[in-house]
Amino acid sequence: MPTASTIDTTKAQFDELAARVRVWGDGRDGVPLYRRITDQVARTAFAEEVRIGRTVGLSRPLPTQPDLDNPRPALHYLSMAGSTLAEGDVEPTCYKDFVGVDYHGKVVSHIDSFSHIAYEGAFFGGADAAKATTAEGMRVGDVTEFGVLATRGVLLDMPALTGEPWTEPGTVWSLADVQEALARTGVTLRAGDALLLRNGHDRRRRELGAWDADAAAAGLHAAAVPWLLEQGVSVFGADGETDVRPSPVAGVTLPIHVLCLTMAGVPLLDNLELDALSEACAQAGRSTFALVVAPLNIPGSTGSPLNPVAIL
Repeated sequence: MPTASTIDTTKAQFDELAARVRVWGDGRDGVPLYRRITDQVARTAFAEEVRIGRTVGLSRPLPTQPDLDNPRPALHYLSMAGSTLAEGDVEPTCYKDFVGVDYHGKVVSHIDSFSHIAYEGAFFGGADAAKATTAEGMRVGDVTEFGVLATRGVLLDMPALTGEPWTEPGTVWSLADVQEALARTGVTLRAGDALLLRNGHDRRRRELGAWDADAAAAGLHAAAVPWLLEQGVSVFGADGETDVRPSPVAGVTLPIHVLCLTMAGVPLLDNLELDALSEACAQAGRSTFALVVAPLNIPGSTGSPLNPVAIL
């Protein structure tokens, strides 16, 4: 059963987990685990999972209003409203808008690249974070490395499995919880899978209002990560920040981010809107689907706003 997160893991114990999943250094091959998503994995996912052709976007609306969980709201305004393209009475009239967004945080749906998180001064592969960071952008590990990812998605819908409307913030899911949930779905994880964890974050926010997600958020315990990666998970996402808050690891605020991004080379999809996918999967009687993840092509960036698409 889930429990409110408290510190139960020392930094030394966390470093042992990190050493277990790290794919670079000490003679290891340095190949990030997301590269298990091969052309064959994509072909198999679409051949097996696209049955009715239903598409479900997994991003939240762009959050332009400030709130407890959105202290730096996105900007969206019309930059041209009804102007002609040339002087005189000509057609057509033109309308334009501007969008600006500080997407890392608790509200905007986005993907994290490897240059988003450093641990003990190093990015994935051991690159010195200080030397890799410039005013113009990151020299290593930017989001363009991923290209477009197409694979099988697996929804781990915890409220649907527990019978609750949502998972309360601060709840931590253990490895045993995850294994039990997967057993109940009947899904066996395989190489290249994208695992999406739903806690009902968006439903709770709609019904009860925003809260400080830095202080309390449901998520996965770090100790579950090695097993999931060994089973084949190559992308991990959630309807929160993927990490549980408060962190159960002493001195490490984002242990899932460190293990996945910095150690194993697994992209993270944060703040997804998974309620519609939950409904679609329930109607279809399944927990798997084809998934397309297409970040914006922003050289030097630490990630990208994102609208992943599930296809059932």
